[in-house]
Amino acid sequence: MTPTDRAAQIKAVVFDVDGVLTDGGLWYGPTGEALKRFDVKDGHAMVLARLTSLPVALLTARNSPIVEIRAQELKLAKVFQGRREKGPAFEELAAELGFAPSQLAYMGDDVNDLPALSRAGLSGCPADAVPQVREAVHFVSTKNGGHGAAREFIELILRATNRWDAALEHARK
Repeated sequence: MTPTDRAAQIKAVVFDVDGVLTDGGLWYGPTGEALKRFDVKDGHAMVLARLTSLPVALLTARNSPIVEIRAQELKLAKVFQGRREKGPAFEELAAELGFAPSQLAYMGDDVNDLPALSRAGLSGCPADAVPQVREAVHFVSTKNGGHGAAREFIELILRATNRWDAALEHARK
């Protein structure tokens, strides 16, 4: 089955954060984590997904107030932080969204994402993901993490689920 065929079956999208929605860099100040860089185009794609009834959620092993703020800005469906065991967390997230794990897409970049990636109906990673992940997924983005990989993944799903024209209409408003 091709990535497009798999994408046509997707009901929601889940992203890891560090290394997928960010470039993986962590900036620390004297009081702890201070900054993360998010790509505006990735964020816009998440908004377009939401506006076309494709829920977007985050699943990350780290805890960060910055992630919570970004999720609120984008009005994401769910945010699971501090979830180191990503396989069971992915299943729990799917249940909370009301779908089977196989109806969800997941994009991750490192070996700790493999349990969630193996449960997803469509798995993907950024171009700069570790080799074990690139070998295990259905879709490898042409973009690096934090630089458009999430946008490319969402566009694949929006097109395959016939939401792309509706997304463009929302973008023109």
